[in-house]
Amino acid sequence: MKDYEHHIIWLEYFNKNLSKSKGRRVSKSKSVFDPSMDELIEAARLAGYEPKDVNDNAHHPRRAYTRSGYIMVEKKEGSSKSRVLSKIADALLQIRSKKKQ
Repeated sequence: MKDYEHHIIWLEYFNKNLSKSKGRRVSKSKSVFDPSMDELIEAARLAGYEPKDVNDNAHHPRRAYTRSGYIMVEKKEGSSKSRVLSKIADALLQIRSKKKQ
């Protein structure tokens, strides 16, 4: 049954190694190489979203041969999925820049 109250956020959306046809949803400038599930959860929290469900053993439909994962975040009033992805991508970049230092 489809859940209309949450956004599904896949790891593939932020993976710089993937093309848009393979599942990346943000620009290459906002994406990172091989994001982890822990980084995605931390980035979602940093962007102001609390993950309701975490599945790190799922397969993205465009890459069914590769194990991946997703989180579910609650939809907020007036925020589209692209805005949510952009905020999480910015937070993910902040996390990665802190790790490099």
